Amino acid sequence: MSAEERREVKGGVAINLMGREFRVSCREGEEPSLLASVDYVNRKMKEIRDTGKVVGNERIALMAALNIAHEFLSNPGKSNVAASQDASAIRRRIVVMQEALEAALAADQENLF
Repeated sequence: MSAEERREVKGGVAINLMGREFRVSCREGEEPSLLASVDYVNRKMKEIRDTGKVVGNERIALMAALNIAHEFLSNPGKSNVAASQDASAIRRRIVVMQEALEAALAADQENLF
Protein backbone atom coordinates (compact mmCIF):
# COMPACT_ATOMS: atom_id res chain seq x y z
CA MET A 1 0.00 0.00 0.00
CA SER A 2 1.43 3.36 -0.97
CA ALA A 3 1.90 6.32 1.34
CA GLU A 4 -0.99 8.12 -0.35
CA GLU A 5 -3.31 5.22 0.46
CA ARG A 6 -2.28 5.24 4.13
CA ARG A 7 -2.92 8.75 5.24
CA GLU A 8 -3.65 9.51 8.84
CA VAL A 9 -6.94 11.22 9.62
CA LYS A 10 -8.00 12.94 12.80
CA GLY A 11 -9.19 10.33 15.27
CA GLY A 12 -8.01 7.42 13.18
CA VAL A 13 -6.29 6.19 10.08
CA ALA A 14 -7.63 5.90 6.54
CA ILE A 15 -6.92 2.42 5.19
CA ASN A 16 -7.55 0.79 1.85
CA LEU A 17 -8.81 -2.78 1.51
CA MET A 18 -9.49 -4.21 -1.93
CA GLY A 19 -9.68 -0.72 -3.42
CA ARG A 20 -12.12 0.62 -0.85
CA GLU A 21 -11.18 3.20 1.73
CA PHE A 22 -12.17 2.88 5.37
CA ARG A 23 -11.47 5.01 8.41
CA VAL A 24 -10.52 3.04 11.50
CA SER A 25 -9.60 4.12 14.99
CA CYS A 26 -6.07 3.56 16.13
CA ARG A 27 -4.16 4.44 19.26
CA GLU A 28 -1.22 6.77 18.87
CA GLY A 29 1.95 4.85 18.14
CA GLU A 30 0.13 1.77 16.84
CA GLU A 31 -0.22 3.02 13.27
CA PRO A 32 2.71 0.97 11.91
CA SER A 33 1.26 -2.21 13.38
CA LEU A 34 -2.20 -1.40 12.05
CA LEU A 35 -0.86 -0.66 8.58
CA ALA A 36 1.15 -3.89 8.57
CA SER A 37 -2.07 -5.73 9.47
CA VAL A 38 -3.95 -3.94 6.70
CA ASP A 39 -1.26 -4.87 4.18
CA TYR A 40 -1.40 -8.50 5.27
CA VAL A 41 -5.21 -8.73 5.17
CA ASN A 42 -5.33 -6.92 1.82
CA ARG A 43 -2.75 -9.32 0.37
CA LYS A 44 -4.70 -12.35 1.64
CA MET A 45 -7.99 -10.99 0.26
CA LYS A 46 -6.42 -10.34 -3.16
CA GLU A 47 -4.94 -13.85 -3.23
CA ILE A 48 -8.40 -15.32 -2.63
CA ARG A 49 -10.02 -13.00 -5.20
CA ASP A 50 -7.39 -13.85 -7.80
CA THR A 51 -8.13 -17.59 -7.57
CA GLY A 52 -11.53 -16.84 -9.06
CA LYS A 53 -13.17 -19.42 -6.81
CA VAL A 54 -14.74 -16.93 -4.39
CA VAL A 55 -16.92 -14.07 -5.56
CA GLY A 56 -18.02 -11.02 -3.59
CA ASN A 57 -16.13 -8.93 -1.06
CA GLU A 58 -18.08 -10.37 1.86
CA ARG A 59 -17.16 -13.95 1.03
CA ILE A 60 -13.57 -12.97 0.24
CA ALA A 61 -13.29 -11.20 3.62
CA LEU A 62 -14.72 -14.23 5.44
CA MET A 63 -12.38 -16.64 3.67
CA ALA A 64 -9.40 -14.38 4.40
CA ALA A 65 -10.40 -14.21 8.09
CA LEU A 66 -10.70 -18.00 8.26
CA ASN A 67 -7.35 -18.50 6.52
CA ILE A 68 -5.60 -16.02 8.82
CA ALA A 69 -7.15 -17.61 11.92
CA HIS A 70 -6.07 -21.05 10.68
CA GLU A 71 -2.50 -19.81 10.10
CA PHE A 72 -2.41 -18.26 13.54
CA LEU A 73 -3.79 -21.31 15.36
CA SER A 74 -1.76 -23.83 13.36
CA ASN A 75 1.58 -22.12 13.93
CA PRO A 76 1.45 -20.26 17.25
CA GLY A 77 5.22 -20.47 17.73
CA LYS A 78 5.96 -19.20 14.22
CA SER A 79 3.44 -16.36 14.17
CA ASN A 80 5.05 -12.91 14.29
CA VAL A 81 1.88 -11.58 15.89
CA ALA A 82 1.85 -14.14 18.69
CA ALA A 83 5.57 -13.86 19.32
CA SER A 84 5.84 -10.09 19.33
CA GLN A 85 2.70 -8.79 21.01
CA ASP A 86 0.72 -9.35 24.15
CA ALA A 87 -2.91 -10.45 24.30
CA SER A 88 -4.33 -6.94 24.72
CA ALA A 89 -2.50 -5.71 21.63
CA ILE A 90 -3.85 -8.67 19.68
CA ARG A 91 -7.39 -7.91 20.90
CA ARG A 92 -7.05 -4.27 19.78
CA ARG A 93 -5.88 -5.35 16.34
CA ILE A 94 -8.78 -7.78 16.02
CA VAL A 95 -11.23 -4.98 16.91
CA VAL A 96 -9.71 -2.76 14.22
CA MET A 97 -9.96 -5.56 11.64
CA GLN A 98 -13.55 -6.30 12.70
CA GLU A 99 -14.47 -2.63 12.21
CA ALA A 100 -12.98 -2.67 8.72
CA LEU A 101 -14.77 -5.92 7.83
CA GLU A 102 -18.09 -4.67 9.21
CA ALA A 103 -17.78 -1.48 7.19
CA ALA A 104 -16.98 -3.48 4.04
CA LEU A 105 -19.90 -5.84 4.64
CA ALA A 106 -22.30 -2.95 5.29
CA ALA A 107 -21.23 -1.25 2.07
CA ASP A 108 -21.70 -4.47 0.10
CA GLN A 109 -25.21 -4.91 1.50
CA GLU A 110 -26.22 -1.59 -0.07
CA ASN A 111 -25.23 -2.95 -3.49
CA LEU A 112 -27.35 -6.09 -3.13
CA PHE A 113 -30.72 -4.37 -3.30
